[in-house]
Amino acid sequence: MSHQFSDNDSQLLAEIIRLRRDIRGNRFLSKPVDDDIIDKLIDAALNAPSVGYSQPWKFVVIREEATKQQVHQSFVKANAAGRAQFTGDKNAQYKQLKLEGILEAPVNLAVFYQSQSTPVLGQTSMPDMGRFSVVCAIQNIWLMARSLNVGVGWVSIVDPDAVKQALNAPLNAELIGYLCIGYVADFLDEPELKTAGWEKQRSKAEVIFNEGFK
Repeated sequence: MSHQFSDNDSQLLAEIIRLRRDIRGNRFLSKPVDDDIIDKLIDAALNAPSVGYSQPWKFVVIREEATKQQVHQSFVKANAAGRAQFTGDKNAQYKQLKLEGILEAPVNLAVFYQSQSTPVLGQTSMPDMGRFSVVCAIQNIWLMARSLNVGVGWVSIVDPDAVKQALNAPLNAELIGYLCIGYVADFLDEPELKTAGWEKQRSKAEVIFNEGFK
């Protein structure tokens, strides 16, 4: 018999989803994150859906300062290039934003997609489904972390090849997410970039269509 959840369970999950936040380095505490917490996060990831039940994910747990420094150097270079894409007020605002917590977070977690040499059920027409499966695993990590009052920040401003080199990743491993993990003093009431005015929140009416785009 399948497990049935209560309305309270559903409401709690909705709250966890609503209150999930992307954590930056200026919000992490130095409090250590125990291995059992990391195990819970990875267990959550392993329960994510994957195309053809391929489970194409690999995880690298990073605690050593030297490794973090290598990745942070990649961020510095990529961040300079990222800022150069914006002009005027956006450029000035970009400069003020804290966009990662690589050095501040007690734990970093690199999440890779590793392709298979044999065909994967459901991936023939949409080859990116394997990558999307890894993204589902990352979302599970993020939500489980929030339920444990642990912060997660996803750093996309890095050179994937530099991270692969720092972590001695195999050639067929593709970096999907680089996560910073640690405790925080508090979680913000709303996303930081929303508060900063970087972008406005879109309404349901702007993103939902019936029977096709209009």
